[in-house]
This record gives sequence, C-alpha cells and structure tokens, in this order.
Amino acid sequence: MDDAAARERLTRLWVDHREQVVRFVARRAAPAIVDDVVSETYLVAWRRVEDVPTAARAWLFGVARTVLSTQVRTQGRWQALGVRLEREPTAQARGADDAAAERADLRRAWDLLGDADREVLALVAWDGLSAREAAQVLECRPSTFSVRLTRARKRLLAYSEVPRDTATVLRRLQEERP
Repeated sequence: MDDAAARERLTRLWVDHREQVVRFVARRAAPAIVDDVVSETYLVAWRRVEDVPTAARAWLFGVARTVLSTQVRTQGRWQALGVRLEREPTAQARGADDAAAERADLRRAWDLLGDADREVLALVAWDGLSAREAAQVLECRPSTFSVRLTRARKRLLAYSEVPRDTATVLRRLQEERP
C-alpha cells in the first residue's frame, strides 16, 4: 500500500471509529490517560495499516485494550476494568427511588463480579460487540467467549438477588483471595 492510500485508510479509520474507541477506553481507564491510549491505538493502526481488517472496530478495540494494559502495567496504575454506571441515564418512567434502588442492587452485583466477568459483559452490553467481535478483542474462540458470557450473566443475576449483608460478606471474601 502506498503512502497516500495508507493515509486515506487511517483517516477513514479515525473518522469512522474514533468516538467508539474513545468511549471504549474511557470506560476502562482513568480520564487522564484516555487520550494517550487512543492516540497510541491509532499509532499502532498506522504502523500496521495493511493488517487492519475491513471490519476494523473490533480490531481497534483489541489494540486499544492491549495498549491500555501495557500502559497501566508499566506505569503501575492497573485498575479494574469496570463500567461507570453513573454515566448511564436513569429511566424516567419509574419513580426515582425505585430506579435508585435497582441501580444500587445492580452496582452491588457488578462489584461482586470478577474483572473477567465484567469485561465479557461490558463488551456485549456497553460496546455492542457480537460474540465473534468480542472474542477477537479477548483473543479467544467465539465458542469460548459465549461460554464466558453465559457464566458471567448467570453470576450477575445470582449476585443481584443476594441480600445486602451477604453481598458484603462475599465482597470481603473476594478481596481476601490471593
């Protein structure tokens, strides 16, 4: 691919996917490093422009995920990959108290999940990826991803039905694990 075609391809990737990549990274990283991770993701895309598939979104998410992991690990700022539920709009049809209680229960259940379960659920629920695309991001087979997703959904449902006191005990036990 010549230089002009590579520039055109990278420009198209930027225009078509930048906003989605920013949201993907923003849910997983401290706000201070989002721009750095996105920039480095597109730097990798520039260097490997011939390797970028036609359906580039999942590939860019995979690169962004790798860049984020590397950056966090090398800077000693590894944080759990979590979704900031506070950014999601609340439902208007129900009363504010009901919505707040349901959201608190969901947040408690989300906190009880392990990082791997949260990542699997977030890729499908918040990033809108198919099982095949999400498997590409996690570098596993689609069938493996589907099993992980099913198990994560079951755990989220089970944790959402756990009484508050039990949830506190479970959280403590999880934190004590080696």
